[in-house]
Amino acid sequence: MELAQHVEIEDRDRKDIYNYVERRGSVPAAEVRLELGFEEAAFGHHLAVLRRDGYVRKVDDDLEIAFDTGSGTSHESAGTPFRIRTARQADLSGLVGVIRQVAKERSYIEAETVADVIDYEEILLRNNELNSRVFFVATVDEQVVGWVHLDLPETEKLEHTAKLTVGVLEEYQRQGIGGTLLEKGMSWARENGFEKLYNSLPATNEEAMAFLENNGWHTEAARKNHYRIGEEYVDEVMMAASLT
Repeated sequence: MELAQHVEIEDRDRKDIYNYVERRGSVPAAEVRLELGFEEAAFGHHLAVLRRDGYVRKVDDDLEIAFDTGSGTSHESAGTPFRIRTARQADLSGLVGVIRQVAKERSYIEAETVADVIDYEEILLRNNELNSRVFFVATVDEQVVGWVHLDLPETEKLEHTAKLTVGVLEEYQRQGIGGTLLEKGMSWARENGFEKLYNSLPATNEEAMAFLENNGWHTEAARKNHYRIGEEYVDEVMMAASLT
């Protein structure tokens, strides 16, 4: 699937179907057909083409947009089996809870902002002319325990870069899950033509900075007293990773 600034669905009917699904996050296929006034055979044809080309996917009877049509990958580390896959709309509440828990424990303001946005919009994946983001999740026994998120800029002069957040519940840290999530996010960005990733953290979040450094990231810049955490002013540290 092409990214937002390159979404070029030439057929008007298929574009209408895609836009209807994208604005809602997850919607029953029958609703899409009825609301847009398609005959069953015509709708089935358009949907087959959209699924074939990786623009939408079907989850049970619902349609969602698709960044990655794969079923995910299975892993095991420190005796814990886990799975990495593209987030689904049904993951929304669990994912918001995971992000907020990690953000609270680690003072991860960028991640906290991400949780606020998706909770407010009630939509996980976005891919339109103004707003694009993708999430991959780590699951244990089908429950979300970690995530990696990429915010993809629509501005032409920044379209080679993306912002990334990543985190894992404390109970599942130091088991290789975070590293696998980060690798997934970076490889996806590289495969889709991005050249550089950024992740901003409070200077007090030394564990997260060390994690990124151990995975090839470096400190590129800092903003003095950018955050106020409680009564304390804390520097923002901008970390970056080159994908070229």
